[in-house]
Parts: sequence; C-alpha cells; structure tokens
Amino acid sequence: MKYYIIAGEASGDLHGSNLMKSLKKQDSQAEFRFWGGDLMAAQGGTLVKHYRDLAFMGFLEVAKNLCTILNNMKVCKNDIKTNNPDVLILVDYPGFNLRIAKFAKELGIKVVYYISPQLWAWKEGRVEIIRKYVDEMMVILPFEEDFYKKRHVKSHFVGHPLLDAISDLETINGEDFRKENGLNSKEIIALLPGSREQEVDKMLQLMLSVRPYFENYQFVIAGAPSLEKSFYQKYVDENVHFVSNKTYDLLRCSKAALVTSGTATLETALLNIPEVVCYRGSKISYAIAKRLVKHIKYISLVNLIMDKEVVKELIQNELNTQNLVTELQQILEGDKRRIMLDEYEILRSKLGGKGASDHAACIILKTIN
Repeated sequence: MKYYIIAGEASGDLHGSNLMKSLKKQDSQAEFRFWGGDLMAAQGGTLVKHYRDLAFMGFLEVAKNLCTILNNMKVCKNDIKTNNPDVLILVDYPGFNLRIAKFAKELGIKVVYYISPQLWAWKEGRVEIIRKYVDEMMVILPFEEDFYKKRHVKSHFVGHPLLDAISDLETINGEDFRKENGLNSKEIIALLPGSREQEVDKMLQLMLSVRPYFENYQFVIAGAPSLEKSFYQKYVDENVHFVSNKTYDLLRCSKAALVTSGTATLETALLNIPEVVCYRGSKISYAIAKRLVKHIKYISLVNLIMDKEVVKELIQNELNTQNLVTELQQILEGDKRRIMLDEYEILRSKLGGKGASDHAACIILKTIN
C-alpha cells in the first residue's frame, strides 16, 4: 500500500514514526511519502518537506508567513495528486491538514485522521469538515471519543502512543549519561523550552532567571531537533548545559523540569518527573486566543486528562521569576512532589495500555480494504 502522511511538528514526527513502524509490521509492501521530520525519515520512504519549514506560532506569525503557508499547501496538493496514495494519514496540525483532507477526499483518496485536533478547546465548527472529509478519526485522549460521539462523528480511542514510546526505552545509566554529555555531579533541572526559535528564545530567558536561587543544581536545556546546536550557545555556560535529541534520557536523569506547554508536558509526566508548565505568547496572539478558546480550565495535557490541577501552570503574566522559584522549590522536595508523583500513576491508567500505534495501523488497513 502507498501511504501519504502529514505531520507538521515535533510531536507529530514522533507519533508518525511509531505509526509507520506499526504499518510496516502489518504491511510488508508499505511505501511511505510524508511531511514530517528525522524520526519519520528513519523509518524509510520519501520526506517531502521537514516540519521545521512548516511550524509558525501565533496569529501574527501565521499572518506574516501566509505566502509560505499557501505555497506549502500548493506543493502538498500537487504531490498528492501526482503520487495518488491509497490513503492519506493526517497527524494533528489542523489548519493545514483539514484543507488537505478536503482536497484528497475529492480525489477519491481515503482520509484517516490520527491524533485529533483539539476541537474541544476551540474551533469546534471544524467537526463539520471532519464529518464530510475524514473516513476514520482516531483519538488518543480518553475524553475525545465522547466529544465526537455527542457531535455524531464516529471515532476510535486507540490509547496514547507516548505509552509505547516510553515503555520501549532501554534502561539508562545516569552516570554514563552525565559523562557523555559533560555534566557534573549536581542534580539536574531539565529545561524544555519548546521547538520553535522565537518560542525557545522567550522561554529560556524566563526559565534561566531562576538560576541564582538554585545554585546546588545544574540546568540542562533539551535541544529541539529542528534547531541547530549553535542557536543555543548563547545560553550555555559552566552551569547551564545543552543536550540534543536526548530529551527522554535527560528527563529520566533529572530531579524536576520546567516545560513549555504542549506534548512535552505529558511526556514529562509519563517519565515520572515533577514539572512546572510554562507558557507565554505575544500579547496580541494571547488576547486573540483568549477570545477564541472555549472555557477550558487548563492548558497542559496532564491537567486536561485528569480534569484537575496536577501540575502548576504559569501562564502569561503569572510566568515570572518569583512564581517559577516558588513552584520549583515545592516540587524538588516535600509533599507537593510526592502528591504529583502519585497523581502521575492515575494519569497512566487513564491513558490505557500499550499498543496505540498497532491499533491505529490495524484501523488504517481496514479502512483501505
């Protein structure tokens, strides 16, 4: 079978790569053409465009890069038409992917959505597009299946693929990891500032402002695969280190983490690392988002799944040095750390067991046939 997959960011690259691995197990003749990243490329096939050329953050940034976005869409449509795949698999990234879904469906190509857009947060009207142009919707958060059911769209809860990715990790030796990456013997506070250049610059300045209060710790930045190592050098010194493409290993060796909101908040929790969730966008983008986003109580996946505050979220003006110091101190030692780790156990049980990627691959093959 010929599979065409579109993932527009780092988390989509991870989940897309695991799905490709599962499809290859069930279809020995699988051929892949995709928009994604290095992890998907490692599974074989043809990388049409890297997600680093697709990711624009915030309303203003999208507006500034509209010509690039429209050109990418044109390239994608032409490529799909030329290659005529058996199925189009869309991985989140709704602004782009829902337009491509309509195009592919009108060509008679089967359309599968793997990892639903967060329509329960905003732009619920897009459900109509999914009803019209998507043959199968697969969701990875337990409450999403009910969301679609109430809107008369059939969906499948396949479990969360992060459980597969994390359970497959080999045991790590903390001392070896430190030696290999030039780290000292101090306990580690991991910094996960995001994957987009403008986001990383903003978040690292805020995260590193707490350094004078934690002299007995070393801070280690998790480098995004979409950014060059040289980009991070202005932040590195004798007590601020950098590792690239080793985020899971870094987290497993860390005492706590400061994490920019997104999939990384859930990854950190599933790796059992206490965290503080951080978010700050441009004032204009945030103001627009506040008007458009429905009344959801949380921004982190951890809290959304648990439907209560398990991890502290510092958003916009609340994200400042004083609040970061207070929250970080509380999760390094004491009751708040213990309670958070207990809640992580419940979180894992809510997400189901292993096998999300295999389950999704099975549904995709049934859809094609």
